[in-house]
Amino acid sequence: MAPKGQKFELKTPKGTKDWEGKDMVIRDKIFSTITEVFKRHGAVTIDTPVFELKEILAGKYGEDSKLIYDLADQGGEICSLRYDLTVPFARWLAMNRDHQTIKRYHIAKVYRRDQPAMTKGRMREFYQCDFDIAGVYDPMLPDAEIVRITTEVFEGLGWNGRYTIKLNHRKVLDGIFEVCGVPAEKIRTISSAVDKLDKLPWAEVRKEMTEEKGLAEEAADKIGEYVVQKGQKDLLSKLQANETLMANASMKAGLADMELLFTYLEAFDALENVSFDLSLARGLDYYTGVIYEVVTEGSAPLATASTAAVAPPKPSKKSSSGKGRVDFDEDRSSDPSVGVGSVAAGGRYDNLVGMFSGKNQIPCVGISFGVDRIFSIIKAQMAADKNAEQPRNNETEVFVMAFGGKGFTGLVKERLAICTTLWEAGIKAEFLYKVKPKLPNQFNAAEKNGCPLCVVIGEDEMAQGKVKIKEMGLRDGHPEKEGVLVNLTDLVAEVRKRILRKSNLEELIQEAAGLKVVGGIRGEPELVKAPKSESVEVPEKISEAEKPAEGSLLSQEAIGAVPAS
Repeated sequence: MAPKGQKFELKTPKGTKDWEGKDMVIRDKIFSTITEVFKRHGAVTIDTPVFELKEILAGKYGEDSKLIYDLADQGGEICSLRYDLTVPFARWLAMNRDHQTIKRYHIAKVYRRDQPAMTKGRMREFYQCDFDIAGVYDPMLPDAEIVRITTEVFEGLGWNGRYTIKLNHRKVLDGIFEVCGVPAEKIRTISSAVDKLDKLPWAEVRKEMTEEKGLAEEAADKIGEYVVQKGQKDLLSKLQANETLMANASMKAGLADMELLFTYLEAFDALENVSFDLSLARGLDYYTGVIYEVVTEGSAPLATASTAAVAPPKPSKKSSSGKGRVDFDEDRSSDPSVGVGSVAAGGRYDNLVGMFSGKNQIPCVGISFGVDRIFSIIKAQMAADKNAEQPRNNETEVFVMAFGGKGFTGLVKERLAICTTLWEAGIKAEFLYKVKPKLPNQFNAAEKNGCPLCVVIGEDEMAQGKVKIKEMGLRDGHPEKEGVLVNLTDLVAEVRKRILRKSNLEELIQEAAGLKVVGGIRGEPELVKAPKSESVEVPEKISEAEKPAEGSLLSQEAIGAVPAS
């Protein structure tokens, strides 16, 4: 308890937030979609401590090491909060030598003292969902499966191809740097500069390389000619035809890997959204081979530093320097020059385990999905699309309610018994915590959470061993608009039948709309998108009366995957 008279502000630390309500529903669906894909590919999960020995994390992240949160020594060991899930995984592999091969996934929070932009998913405490393949395998097979997994995740989220998986290879990048005359000791630091090309114009990156990092201007200009190039197999062929590049051993090895990768991606049907992008560098020091980064329309800032119309951020009044510097702790959500950034990234890191185990090298490749950035894009799209289905607060399928006239007892025990029957049958059910509830209040509670079915009981009906099942949101004229009486003994079967019918009708409407959902944001069963040349019609067996009303839970406008970014 705070000392008497002491005042303090109730708030979360900068760069963090509380999660509740519909935001939690959306985030949990993202987790379930990603987890389903990971398990489909044979992964097992592990967990590691939220903090590591500082020496474990030191020297693994290049220039980003300054963003690590160091902890005060309170237990005889100097520790830091984990920066990512990759280095702890490598440490775990080094400690558990019986695991020479493993497909592992890990979903957990990580911590970075970066400048926050909360509404854009750039936070100091955030979730990562990692998938990694460790072990000695033939070249590029695990790397190709990582790309396939990535396409399944974003198609599962309903992004319908509106994303780009940027690929590059550290050996290709190192070959370019060597050919352009970058000294060996400057390759990693120049790589970190090139990695900023998605945020800064080339002029700013060139300035950093030459003025801040001492690279010769001629070398920087040569690099500039390469890093603007992107494509697929066409770019691969162009680079392979360049005799100067192919004379470089690193470049030759990297391009051979990329050629093999493209071959496997064709077999995986995972090439459509891939871009071989020579500007992709990934600043982390531990990458050794293929590197990945996933971006979408929501990843880019509204304006870049090269847009003259956009003024730079105003210095914060809180700035301690007083020299016009922006406060590093200030939330930059409203800054148009700050975007969400990449929504997933990763690559091959063959030497990281060996940094901890010495002799025991275990090659690894993996990717990490940024849940909070994915969430921010989904949330923004849902806000912009008036027809987007809004998430329900819970997954209740049946709301049990009672009504009666003069002398109404509330039928409390009967409601509790019916809920118990439904729960034991695996059906999600609720009731209002009132002894004598008013019927409008019960319907309001059901509608608030979008509950699709109600079971309404009255004293006369109960005396006959019957209850009424009412389906919410039915169109006027539907034969069951006012509900249908069923025997209490048949309640579970009748409820299940209606839940299944509702689910099947929703699938048919989705097919008619040409949507593709693979365990989508609602975690539904897989639906296959109709080819563009074909049309899918709602079967005639669905009558006009059975079609959902406008604005109902099943209206065509309200149904769909998460809006594509």
